[in-house]
Amino acid sequence: MFKKVLVAEDLDSISIAVIQVLEDLNIPTIHHVKYCDDGLLKVKKALVENEPYDLVISDLSFKTDHRKTQLNNGEDLIKAINDVQPQLKKIVFSIEDKSYRIKSLFNDFGINAYVSKGRNSMEELRKAIEGTFRNEEKILSSDLSFSFNDKALIEIESYDISILQLLSQGYILEHISNEFKATCITPNGTSSIEKRINKLKIYFKANNNVHLIAIAKDFGLV
Repeated sequence: MFKKVLVAEDLDSISIAVIQVLEDLNIPTIHHVKYCDDGLLKVKKALVENEPYDLVISDLSFKTDHRKTQLNNGEDLIKAINDVQPQLKKIVFSIEDKSYRIKSLFNDFGINAYVSKGRNSMEELRKAIEGTFRNEEKILSSDLSFSFNDKALIEIESYDISILQLLSQGYILEHISNEFKATCITPNGTSSIEKRINKLKIYFKANNNVHLIAIAKDFGLV
């Protein structure tokens, strides 16, 4: 089992529960931080002292307060950790349940497991820790089910994100079409793009284009 684990979680009630799971697994060294900046500092310090962490468990969202930080969320922390210790095992423990978002964390950030916070999340977290230690790939908690090869998810990472980015820049439908034609992105007709925007609004449960962009920004897509 892992010997040294870092927990990045800003809510005491959750961090206490996570630490209890780790203690039940007889992990000897467990450290906890409430700020992502502190998490990165601990990872760097452990490397300098030649006593690196084996695993980091991080939430995605961290509430802002009076303290100014460079790393504002778990995604920022994971990205920074990848720069200094890319082989460090990573488990995300979050309330986020959007499949496209979770898929991006696996494919773009190299996480090993994703556990959704819920009624049985501590047992799911224990299983994820054990599976990660056994080097199992792309571990999901049982309340999440989707295919990593789902075509719709792939589209969201490419064509759809291009639309979201242009919408966020104030492009209207006709201008998006012209931009796609200029860069050879297909389909590039206004009718096809409009249908895709409507699909995105349904997918993200957005009321209108402004709401859609706000959601996309919250998830770091634009």
